[in-house]
This record gives sequence, C-alpha cells and structure tokens, in this order.
Amino acid sequence: MQRPEVGPHVDASDMEAVLPETLNRVQDFLKPFFLSLEKLEDISSRLKQALIQGLGKHTHHRAPVKMLPTFVRATPDGTEKGDFLTLDLGGTNFRVLHVRLMEDEQKVVKMGSKICAIPQTMMEGPGEELFNHIATCLGDFLDTHNLSGQTLPLGFTFSFPCEQKEIGKSILLRWTKGFNCSGVEGNDVVQLLRDAIHRKGDFDIGPVAMVNDTVGIMMSCGYIDQNCEIGMIIGTGTNACYMEEIRNVKRVEGEDGRMCINTEWGGFGDDGSLKDIKTEFDVVVDKTSINPGVHTFEKMISGMYMGEIVRLLLVKLTEQNLLFQGQTSKCLLTPGSFQTSFISEIEEQVDVLKNTQNILTKLGLKWDLSDCRLVRLVCDTVSSRAARLCATALATIANRIRTNRGLDHLKTTVGVDGSVYRKHPSFSAELQEMVRLLAPNCDITFLVSEDGSGKGAAMVTAVTQRISMQSHLLDDSDSDDEEDEEQQTTS
Repeated sequence: MQRPEVGPHVDASDMEAVLPETLNRVQDFLKPFFLSLEKLEDISSRLKQALIQGLGKHTHHRAPVKMLPTFVRATPDGTEKGDFLTLDLGGTNFRVLHVRLMEDEQKVVKMGSKICAIPQTMMEGPGEELFNHIATCLGDFLDTHNLSGQTLPLGFTFSFPCEQKEIGKSILLRWTKGFNCSGVEGNDVVQLLRDAIHRKGDFDIGPVAMVNDTVGIMMSCGYIDQNCEIGMIIGTGTNACYMEEIRNVKRVEGEDGRMCINTEWGGFGDDGSLKDIKTEFDVVVDKTSINPGVHTFEKMISGMYMGEIVRLLLVKLTEQNLLFQGQTSKCLLTPGSFQTSFISEIEEQVDVLKNTQNILTKLGLKWDLSDCRLVRLVCDTVSSRAARLCATALATIANRIRTNRGLDHLKTTVGVDGSVYRKHPSFSAELQEMVRLLAPNCDITFLVSEDGSGKGAAMVTAVTQRISMQSHLLDDSDSDDEEDEEQQTTS
C-alpha cells in the first residue's frame, strides 16, 4: 500500500511508526484543512471584493470586513519628538507607558511602564467599572513616575473593532477577546475614559489619539523603516491595517493623500463567503465561542482558537479509535484544555517527541509513538492552514496597494507582531513563502515590531501633532500671503 502524503512540515519518515491504514483514515479527517494555491487565489478574490464593499459609502454598513478609517493620514518621517503617555488595552492585562521620542538619535525610549491585571469579572461587568480601573491605574502610574501635574498627550491603543469618527473619537462596535462589558458598545471610548478620569479628579490628560494595535505596529515599524505601510497582528486575535488612497475611502471627504485603514479582517466570512472552507470543527468552535456568528476568519487563524480546533480533532480521532487506543481523558474533553502554545511546543524540531509526550501526559492520555506522530501531524495541519489563510489576506492587501498606485512592482514593508507569528516555529516562514506566491509582483520585507502597541501609540500621537502643526503653519503662511496681496492692492 502506498503511504499517503503528510503535512508540509512533517517528513514521511516521521510516520513510519503509524500504520498506513490509520494514517489514511486520519488524513481523511484532515483533508478539509488542506487548501490548494488555486483555492487560496479564489479566497483572495473574495476578500478583494469584501475590501471594496467595506470602503463603500453605501455598502460599508453591511460589509463583513469593516475597513474602518483611522484618521491617521501619514507615517513617521523621523522628525517626531517629545514625551507621551500611552495606554494599551487589548487583553487580560492593561498597560500604561511613558514614552520619549528622540529626534536626534531617531529612537523611541520607554521611560517607564506599569501593567494592571483585569479580573474576569471586570471583563464582563459594567463598563464604568472597567474605565474607573483604567483611570486608577493611570493615576497611580503618574504618581509613581513623578509625572503628576503634567498634562501629556495620550495615545490610547484599544484593540477592539471601533468606528473612528476622528483621531480622538472612537465608537466601539462590538467587544471581542472575551470582553463583554455593558454600556460600552455604541459609545465613544475616549469620552468614557475622560469621564472616568474626571470622576477620579486628581489629574488630567492632554489630546488623545485613538490607536488600533495594528496601526501602532505599522507606525512603530515605520519610524525604523519608512517603507512600512502595512501593520499585521497574529496573536490572540488577528487583524491588519494599511495605507489606502483617500479617494477610495468613500466615507471620508477628500481626494488627495492617503489614510490608514483598519481592515478588521477577522470578520471576513461573516456573510457566509467562507462557508465552503469551514470544517465541522470550525463550526463547533464558532457555536461555542462567546461571539457566535462573527469573526469567522479570525477563528480559523488566531491563538484564541487554534488550540481548540486541535482539541476537537483529537477528540474526534480518538472516538474513531485512531488515537490513544480509543480512550479519551477528562482533561482532553474539557473545552480550552489544549492551549495554542502546545501547538508551537509540539512542532518544535528540538525534542519534538519529548514535548509531545509531556503535553499528552499532562492531558491525562495514554500514548504510544504512533499517537505522538499523529498529534504532531494534526497540529501541523491546523497551523499550516492558519498561515496560508493569513498569507492570502496579506497578499490581497499588498496587491491592492500596488494596483492602487499603478505600479508594475511594489516594494513595501509589513510591521508584524503577535504570539503566533513570533513563537510558532514555522508559521512566519510558511506565511512569507505563500505571500511570495500569491503576490509575485510585490517585494515585501517583514519587520517584527518592538512594542508596537505602546511605542506605536506614541508615534501616532506625535505624527498627528506634527501634521496639525504643519497645517497651522500653512494656514498662517496663507494668511500672511493674503495680507501682502491686500497691501499691494491698496498701494
């Protein structure tokens, strides 16, 4: 019997301990996760249409990919300087930073930081309690770092889907990542923050620039590499932003220049357009999530869900008597017990079997060599699909930028961050390889962000101030020119 092909990062020799018949049956369950290049090109075409729909003046409200204007109209030019506060809320911890931009040395210095935990009860409680907690944490930070009495500009990284009305006004569309605080959706989160600071009453903040985490990544990398016009995150969630031509952003007035668009690509497929590639395991993950029916694309890719997809596969294969001699464990049957970090550990080339054995033992499973090999194959299959889908979305954006500008060839940089991209042993390499295949006319450099959500928020605030100052200087210059013309006419 001819042995079947295995995953992209698993050698056929690794499967020698597995009976060919068993491997064939396992592959039948894994087959829906293998997406051909032709299929990925088809998915790219669907996303291309979704991006256009999200940018449309009359179609954006029903678009699954929201394409939210950020009102960030430029990337850094290297002249930014000054002291800034940044707040970073996007998960179970909340961070406050004091950042200094040094023009002479072209660098960003983190002067101090503080991490505050957000209890689970607060993540699901009244929104007022959450923002009171943020204000208290900010006040304590100012006291500790001798910043009390200063009114510094603030960059607020708020990593949830928001509709930005202006740089300092942002309406939360919906909570994600396990948050479900009442009284916040549909409201301006900047105003909720200011209200909480006002209630506290012992300090104030300067101008606020709202920053999505992907925008922060793009801007922090843009300070180092001014070709950086795309920001991407692949961690607990996934999202991307890029610089779009303003003439294509129909919700914003203007024809000249560019604006950063927060794609919120995690919602791709919420209209059913990815139904044909959803597996039975994706369906279960969606139904049992805190937000069923939304963020379809994210649930196939991100760290919050990949481990659960693997767990469901392992349960199914065990029930089919293809793993662990048909014996599950209480731990394996518990939702969330198979962490996405396990996938990275299992796929590590060094001590691959030892890692797998330790994890399976921790899960209360009785394993043999065949089980370890098959578990690695399952992990490899799920992570490979995630990398390919993410590459497809990124290639779609790069191709769009190139087409927008009428270029035969585009040279650009992607600022990227996130635990999946950083920690998985083969994810980043497979993503980059697939992007080259799907966007052959784009020369893309990948730059891993160093604290993009913190330093990037400061950068957005600094660039906003620079543009505002340049605009004022231009207005003053125009006013002076008009006065000169009047005096010449009079004389």
